[in-house]
Amino acid sequence: MKNTSMKITMLFLFICLTACSSPQITDYKETTPDLVLEEFFNGNLSAYGMVLDRNGKLARRFSVVLEAQWNGNKGTINEWFDFDDGEKSTRVWQLTKEDENTYSGTAGDVVGTAKGQTSGSALYWKYDLLIKIDGTEYQVTLDDWMYLIDDNRLFNKTNIIKYGLKVGEIIIYIEKEAT
Repeated sequence: MKNTSMKITMLFLFICLTACSSPQITDYKETTPDLVLEEFFNGNLSAYGMVLDRNGKLARRFSVVLEAQWNGNKGTINEWFDFDDGEKSTRVWQLTKEDENTYSGTAGDVVGTAKGQTSGSALYWKYDLLIKIDGTEYQVTLDDWMYLIDDNRLFNKTNIIKYGLKVGEIIIYIEKEAT
């Protein structure tokens, strides 16, 4: 009994320590170039990505064509997804720049409003999304980090969370198309 209690205590401490060590958006304030969404997500872009399951195994690959435009503090990003299994889908983001480093957004499959904040070359973005798997719809939380590499390239790493547990991951490379 004592051994089991010790194991539970150690597990609890491990969870607390790893939870406390998550990156914060302010950790990136000194990184460059600065990520300004209305500058990067403006015009035509292309993206390539993959979905990993909870064990890190490749589940799907996809490409995305993006068209983005801003009018003042309001932006629209049209996304056309093409998955390796033949599925095609579309998402239209309506974004608002709330202040210098804070953004919000909505889309048809986003539950409520996405909230994001930039600092230096990073964006932290969190929202709930409805996804369909084998004909069943699930609501998951996306814990989304974007990192600007240079003026034309960005990496996006997203944890997919359900009931507080990571159930998958999305990794995307986004590039502005030459004009």
